[in-house]
Amino acid sequence: MADIFNPTPEHKALREMVRAFAEKEVGPQAEAHDKHETFNIELFRKLGELGLLGVTVPLAYDGSGMDATAACIIHEELSAQDPGFCLAYLAHSMLFVNNLAVNGTEEQKKRLLPKVCSGELIGGMCMSEPNAGTDVLGMGTLATKDGDDYLLTGEKMWITNGAISDSDLGDVFLVYAKHEDRDGRGLSLFLVEKGMEGFSLGQKLKGKLGMRASTTAELVFENVRVPAANLVGTEGGAVKSMMRNLAIERLTLAAMSLGIARRSVEVMNQYAQDRKSFGQPLNRFGQIQKYIAESYAEYMAGRCYVYNTANELALDAMGGRMDSDGVKLYCSTMGKNVADRAIQVLGGYGYVAEYNVERLWRDAKLLEIGGGTIEAHQKNMTRDLAALERLP
Repeated sequence: MADIFNPTPEHKALREMVRAFAEKEVGPQAEAHDKHETFNIELFRKLGELGLLGVTVPLAYDGSGMDATAACIIHEELSAQDPGFCLAYLAHSMLFVNNLAVNGTEEQKKRLLPKVCSGELIGGMCMSEPNAGTDVLGMGTLATKDGDDYLLTGEKMWITNGAISDSDLGDVFLVYAKHEDRDGRGLSLFLVEKGMEGFSLGQKLKGKLGMRASTTAELVFENVRVPAANLVGTEGGAVKSMMRNLAIERLTLAAMSLGIARRSVEVMNQYAQDRKSFGQPLNRFGQIQKYIAESYAEYMAGRCYVYNTANELALDAMGGRMDSDGVKLYCSTMGKNVADRAIQVLGGYGYVAEYNVERLWRDAKLLEIGGGTIEAHQKNMTRDLAALERLP
């Protein structure tokens, strides 16, 4: 029987390598970086040494040339140890690196992909704004043609890797902007690099509920001059670029929820064996058995859905929206609920940092919001289902 979670020997070896690295190096630093709300840049760059930052990038651009399943494996394993650190990885490797690899020009890919695959440069993607999130076409950032260049004006909010420290910008971003003369109907995608005049850090956002080991920032664009060579795709054609990358983004966010759920099941399962109450291990009590058994079943259901979808996904395809929405809709809430049950099983110990599940619960909540809210997934899926004559 084929192993859908590790369909080839290469996938199995990748999982073993990433799990060992995550347990040895990612897990031990997670609590400190969560507490101080700091991004572990040195550890992040080790992912480049392991070939993980460009996992879906062709070998010709110094990537690893792997597929969506490999991307899910990495996100599941990293998230099981530190979802915040994993989110910074996702913003770089999926939202910037994979996006550029699929949609960029040959010159753009040759110039930037080797540097972002190694970790020399840290990237991100800018779509959300202070007054526009799910309503992408409601964004206010404008791209105005000025000779052969473009001038970008506006603000972007909630940008992961927007700041790599309290005062320092990330290195390079893919920025969505609309054209005023197209009445908001045309979006373009631009490469904006640190050092461009008028491009600045508005604020690094602190006091987040979770995902504190990934930085979140407001970025400001004040007549930022972007050369025509930094236009990604065609002018006004960025919706296609966006759609090509949404499926892998939502799939890997779902894989992050798998990591949270798996770690939560492991913790509550072990604790329920070790801890005794009324002279018996906790796992002898029906209420606790319900929490553990249902959590494992839900985790495995989500895991099958994620990897079945990943095994069928072509990275440069436009399709796959219904199930990329579906896996994130199901898994984001599932991961949060499983972490919540783990806290309940551990009681007071679940409410403090020692057993990690309180951090996992806090981190899990973002996955119902970021990368598309669960309400947006429900809307998209209902529309797509209405177009079907029958289910596959």
